[in-house]
Amino acid sequence: MKIGFDNEKYLQMQSEHIRERISHFDNKLYLEFGGKLFDDYHASRVLPGFAPDSKLKLLMQLSDQAEIVIVISAVDIEKNKVRGDLGITYDSDVLRLMEAFKGQNLYVGSVVITQYSGQTSADHFKTKLEKLNIKVYTHYNIEGYPSNIPLIVSDEGYGKNDYIETTRPLVIITAPGPGSGKMATCLSQLYHEHKRGIRAGYAKFETFPIWNIPLKHPVNLAYEAATADLNDVNMIDPFHLDAYGITTVNYNRDVEIFPVLDAIFERIYGENPYKSPTDMGVNMAGNCICDDAVCREASNQEIIRRYYAALKGFVEGTSDENEVFKLKLLMNQAHITIDARKVVQAALNRAKQTKAPAAALELEDGTIITGKTTPLLGASSALLLNALKTLAGLDDELHLISPTVIEPIQKLKTEYLGSKNPRLHTDEVLIALSMCAATDKNAQLALEQIPKLQCCQAHSSVMLSTVDIKVFKRLGIQLTSEPKYENKKIYK
Repeated sequence: MKIGFDNEKYLQMQSEHIRERISHFDNKLYLEFGGKLFDDYHASRVLPGFAPDSKLKLLMQLSDQAEIVIVISAVDIEKNKVRGDLGITYDSDVLRLMEAFKGQNLYVGSVVITQYSGQTSADHFKTKLEKLNIKVYTHYNIEGYPSNIPLIVSDEGYGKNDYIETTRPLVIITAPGPGSGKMATCLSQLYHEHKRGIRAGYAKFETFPIWNIPLKHPVNLAYEAATADLNDVNMIDPFHLDAYGITTVNYNRDVEIFPVLDAIFERIYGENPYKSPTDMGVNMAGNCICDDAVCREASNQEIIRRYYAALKGFVEGTSDENEVFKLKLLMNQAHITIDARKVVQAALNRAKQTKAPAAALELEDGTIITGKTTPLLGASSALLLNALKTLAGLDDELHLISPTVIEPIQKLKTEYLGSKNPRLHTDEVLIALSMCAATDKNAQLALEQIPKLQCCQAHSSVMLSTVDIKVFKRLGIQLTSEPKYENKKIYK
């Protein structure tokens, strides 16, 4: 994989910058942590070299100074809100996060239930946590939030919230997902700390958009693509430009809320230590791009992938035409078309030749491999085997898996498990290849090439099964597909 981002430099710069920010206040900083902590694969895709667990490694470097507070909204508990990527409810994710943090020797101080207004499910969750000896605090709805500043910054507003007992200079405020109340929790603590004579600080840690690269840089456009369903929009920070005459990038929600934050800070402290939303951030990612061209290309590919994902979602009914339209506009802004994704045309050409579903994959050296549908294998399965043979330097005509191995699996699927499709899925093919590797050196050699598929690009001429999608994801292959089903045409 071509590297465009210096991860070690990032960890060093980021930790130093956070420590510096702590020193600006009374050795107490509430840091709102946005995005995913453990598995930031979006960042790793658009900034090749960025480790998916970089944020976690960063926290581990600050572990002696940091404690973590996990925030969850009572509204989300009541609605049984689910994380789309993990398929678990937000309240379950709180427990998962706690275990994950503790597994890395990171100190989790407490859990805060926000937006509480008597929800029974929130009460049950609080009781559950307390039985596990976890400290739980409650924050309440404030009438007229966020515009009613006099009420918000008063004993009847933030003052009604529980004061969160913390023991370390850096308090990381994180949550299972957006809308949990992370910022409000930070500001409530500033109010309570001020009443106790402590001038605590607030900062925000978001990786994207990157503030010190151009507004229309593909990396920033890729962030818009990733949040197209939320209708987030990157924009020039007008407050920063006015204060310093310097152009920086932020996004609409932070710019819109800044006047409110400004008023809250002034009400608490008499002045706002920050002149702009950009000032509040501590993100150093833009300083660690070491190959701009690599990051541009990776981001362009991400935009196209998001476009295809939206088309697929439109067919399945999980996204709307507005999302598709926005992503098309982002492609126009990036001056790219689907032709920039080489595997698309390769898959479509192969499908046209064979008059059946086909797939294509681009290896790291630019070699394009294709796979076609056969009586024994689906196109994706054939593609994987062809790619592994190429990487292993084996003859294309070589059969890695004997028909005598495939046929019993097909019989099991169709005669005993009730499947109508006799062809092997990608997971079944990999298991069969593993079995053959026990006695066949070629199969073993092919199997050893699997790590080389990481970060390869792939495209299918039809939408794939959930099983195949999951296997491609586990292999680290970045997949797109045409927005149509194999056996029925509902997209034109």
